[in-house]
Amino acid sequence: MPRYLLFALLMSALAGACAQPARVTPAEPASTVTIMSFNVENLFDNADDPQKNDETFLALGDKQSDEHRALCAPIPVDRWREQCLDWDWSDAIIERKLAVTAAAILQVNDGRGPDIVALQEVENLAILERLRKEYLQPAGYLPAILIEGQDARGIDVAFLSRLPLAEPAMLRPVDFSGFPPERVADTRDILEATFELPDGSRLTGYSVHFPAPFQPTGMREAAYQELNRLRAALPADRPAFAAGDFNTSAAEDRELGLLDRYLRPNWTVSQDLGCDGCRGTTYYAQTDEWSYLDMVLWSPARDRSKNATWSIRADSLRIANGVPDQVRPDGTPWRFEMPGGTGVSDHWPVVVEIETK
Repeated sequence: MPRYLLFALLMSALAGACAQPARVTPAEPASTVTIMSFNVENLFDNADDPQKNDETFLALGDKQSDEHRALCAPIPVDRWREQCLDWDWSDAIIERKLAVTAAAILQVNDGRGPDIVALQEVENLAILERLRKEYLQPAGYLPAILIEGQDARGIDVAFLSRLPLAEPAMLRPVDFSGFPPERVADTRDILEATFELPDGSRLTGYSVHFPAPFQPTGMREAAYQELNRLRAALPADRPAFAAGDFNTSAAEDRELGLLDRYLRPNWTVSQDLGCDGCRGTTYYAQTDEWSYLDMVLWSPARDRSKNATWSIRADSLRIANGVPDQVRPDGTPWRFEMPGGTGVSDHWPVVVEIETK
């Protein structure tokens, strides 16, 4: 065969090959999902909400009236009363608070943040949406999930997520009957949200902020019981997680075994996974003791034959404290302090991963 004819046939074959439509391999669904719990410590705006006790979180210029001083006067703790009177929760301080909170979230997943964040101590949807839109753009989070609760101070639980909602979110009340109304006023309900996982299955999550340690233990027990009731009511093929500030100190758990009684029979507790060098998420200077007030709990589908693909990674627990503003010189969590706006939060975020087999 003449050389020119061989060349022509080769070029024709190459042209035909190039004309064929390219084969595109479908992208595999993500095989891991990262979940963070983060008590952001007083993420407030500085607009007065007459329905909430948010007097501390106003600009100093709005605190000069006799009416404001009268609202602060009954506060029984000296430090809190002084904050109500003297803190300047200015626009600049809010910007600082939003920026350092976002930095703490974005330190996960190479600057993209976790797939799901369960948040505590958020005043309202407006300040959370500002955090999402102005400071968390790299994360690509969908509209924030927050339903106003009953807490008298105005702090709520919430979610940010890249995973879409599969069902409308609901705020589930905890039955605190039998406790004084003034104590019940200082509590939060449980936020339930069901997300669509990358493979199309569903995952129900609970963002929680249990009654504070100074409240009776029975109030935290009531919250644990309600969480377990909610989990038991889910479809048998539904995995679930709970993330938040459970407010159970190491000392209380040693004495009363709350985690053994209410969690470990039905949930994997994040700190049980092990964590090199981790001591806890909060620190009490008065007793020189660390606690895991913040946890992520995991519960697989009860009917393992229908949805057993997602499980918690055994080596995935991480305390997210890699941002310098989060850590005091003594190695403890650096709460957000005034007047300069130093620190981030008195809680460190805790992060785990779930994975599909």
